[in-house]
Amino acid sequence: MSDSALSGDRPVIGISAYSQQARWGSWDLPAVLLPRRYTDMVTAGGGQPVLLPPSPGISSVLGRLDGLLLSGGGDIDPDRYGAPRDPATDPANPGRDDAEIDLARRAIAAGLPLLGICRGLQVVNVALGGTLHQHLPAVVGHDGHSPEQQGYGSHKVSVAAGSQLAGILGRTEAAVPTHHHQAVDRLGDGLIPTAWTDDGTVEAAEMTEPASFMIAVQWHPEAGDDLSLFTALAAAAERYRDLR
Repeated sequence: MSDSALSGDRPVIGISAYSQQARWGSWDLPAVLLPRRYTDMVTAGGGQPVLLPPSPGISSVLGRLDGLLLSGGGDIDPDRYGAPRDPATDPANPGRDDAEIDLARRAIAAGLPLLGICRGLQVVNVALGGTLHQHLPAVVGHDGHSPEQQGYGSHKVSVAAGSQLAGILGRTEAAVPTHHHQAVDRLGDGLIPTAWTDDGTVEAAEMTEPASFMIAVQWHPEAGDDLSLFTALAAAAERYRDLR
C-alpha cells in the first residue's frame, strides 16, 4: 500500500450499486444496495470506495473519481446486444443497464482506471458491442461456473502469460471464487481475452491497447482473499489522479 493511502489520501473508487427492495429493522423499502465485501476489499487495497446508484446521468460524476469498479449482479437485457431472450435469463433491469453501460463507455473513453467483476465484465463487453451466452450450462454442459445456488464455488482459470492480469496476479493459473450462469460470447471491440476455464469460457478481458488500466474478470475476487486486483486498481487510480 502506498504512503498516500496510509496517510488517508486515498484515490476515490466509484462502485456501481443497484436498486432493490430491502428489509431492515422495521423498514421494507426500495434501497440502493451493494454487498459489503466490495467496499471492504477496495479499502483494503488502498482505495476510498463511494457507491454509485443506478440513477440517470450518474456518469456525470466520473470526472470526480480516480477509478471505477463495475460490480456483479443480475443479467443484462439481451435486447442490448440484439439477442432473443433465453427463458433462463433474469428479468430486465433497464435502469441499471442504462447506468452501467454509460459508465463503462465513458470511463473507457476517458482512460479512467476500471475493474469489472462478473456482471462488470459482461457490461464492458456489451458496451463495446460484444454479445453474451445467456445460460452457460447449456453451452458447456455442466454447472461448474455456479455450483452453489447461494454462495460461491471455485474453479481454475488459466491466464495469458504476458497479460496485465498475469502481471497483477503474479501467476498464470489460479483457483478463483465463481458464481455466474452467463459469460462472454463474442468479444466487444478493442477487447482481448486473457483468462479461460478448461471448458473454454472467457474469464477475463483487457483492452488491446491499454492507455490505462482496464481489466474485467468473470469471477468474484471480492469473495476471496487475494487483494491483488484491488491494490492494482488503487495504484492505477492514484497514478491517474496524480497525472490530472
